[in-house]
Amino acid sequence: MKDNLEIFLDLYELTMAEVYFKYKPNTLATFDLFVRQLPFNRNYLMVAGLSEIIDFISNLKFDKPAIEYLREKKLFSEEFLNYLKGFRFRGNLWALPEGEICFANEPILRVEANVIEAQLLEGFLLNTINLQTMIVSKASRITLAAKGRDVYDFSLRRTQGKDAAIKVSRCAYIGGFAGTSNVLSGFLYHIPVVGTMAHSFVMSFDTELSSFFAYSECFPERSILLVDTYNTERGIQNAIEVGLKLKEKGFKLLGIRLDSGDIISLAKKARQMLDRAGLNYVKILASGNLDEYKIERIVKARAPIDSFGVGTHMGTSSDSPYLDVIYKLSQISYDRKKFLPTMKLSQRKVTYPGRKQIYRIRDRRGFFIKDILCLDGEKIKGTPLLKEIIRNGKVIYSNPALKEIREYAMKNLSFIPAEYKSIKKKVVYPVVISRNLEKLTKNLKRDLMDRQK
Repeated sequence: MKDNLEIFLDLYELTMAEVYFKYKPNTLATFDLFVRQLPFNRNYLMVAGLSEIIDFISNLKFDKPAIEYLREKKLFSEEFLNYLKGFRFRGNLWALPEGEICFANEPILRVEANVIEAQLLEGFLLNTINLQTMIVSKASRITLAAKGRDVYDFSLRRTQGKDAAIKVSRCAYIGGFAGTSNVLSGFLYHIPVVGTMAHSFVMSFDTELSSFFAYSECFPERSILLVDTYNTERGIQNAIEVGLKLKEKGFKLLGIRLDSGDIISLAKKARQMLDRAGLNYVKILASGNLDEYKIERIVKARAPIDSFGVGTHMGTSSDSPYLDVIYKLSQISYDRKKFLPTMKLSQRKVTYPGRKQIYRIRDRRGFFIKDILCLDGEKIKGTPLLKEIIRNGKVIYSNPALKEIREYAMKNLSFIPAEYKSIKKKVVYPVVISRNLEKLTKNLKRDLMDRQK
């Protein structure tokens, strides 16, 4: 069954497009996609979703079933439907690369196109950036909390549908996770896949010990045994017995998994028992409703845990399950020559006008000092962040491999000053408005107010 992503949009995007088609067919527009306010417990965001957006825009066209469906609605003229038959995006796209760090009111995407083309992208762009930027930002916080310990994505069973589960695995990997339990994601994106066993597996055998032996016989080089189905201390002892048998055969028990109870004290007890048995190489993996807050406590307590499996709270970004992401008109041209800046004046929803760029200012070591939001073309001493992705409908950006995106993300994360990495304390990063943008905003606001008199 075909997805028909070309009609993955809100109806008002199509109804507005019909009006544009009749009354403003040659109108050019610039739209900015940005997050108006960061969630209350976020000091930064990490960007994800651009790869999917490039693919969507490059292949966007309205096929016959989609046109027939729209015709059945009896809302649209045949002239407009015929226009959609030949629809292609012929505009420009500027964007922050995946793995880039951004803050409130900074454009993540800038679309420059015929107003119909720009409008019809709205739903997909917002949906994609909202989910993937939200998840990769959550994953990066968990990565930071783990302090160099590996973290694995266990979220497949708790995400909202198949599509989300696949995207979450990819975003988690960009955000620093070492692998995923999601086999399809591993296949699609070449992400390392990991797995242990379920409590049901242990319970399906007459004894816990027999389940451990059965598993280790099938997978002698990669057995991680779940030790808390019944009594955790006894489970650890059974794992030790299996580990010693594997050792006699020339294999090594890879690890044990703690999924419940007082993880800190159990991990310390497990480490003592394993070391006394001569199994100091056996790793301890913790899972079970973990997030950055719990992981931070575990790490601070110096629990001897080597890695974490994180599912629900990462895969749904449970403490902040959405972003205040918006797509707003910032510039328009009625005659294809002169562009007129525009802005929204609604209370608490004011936007900045014009075509904009972001410059990042760093210290000598590379750490972020501040960002400057300015008009495109201004000469600012710093690094411009928005990159040209699509020019006149053609992709000119060389999309990096996923591993490269992950490396870029981790490098960016390392240059965020420590105070902005706090997972509990709210610290606002300075985003400065250039004098030219400030002046334009002030003058345009006065002009727009006069229009309502």
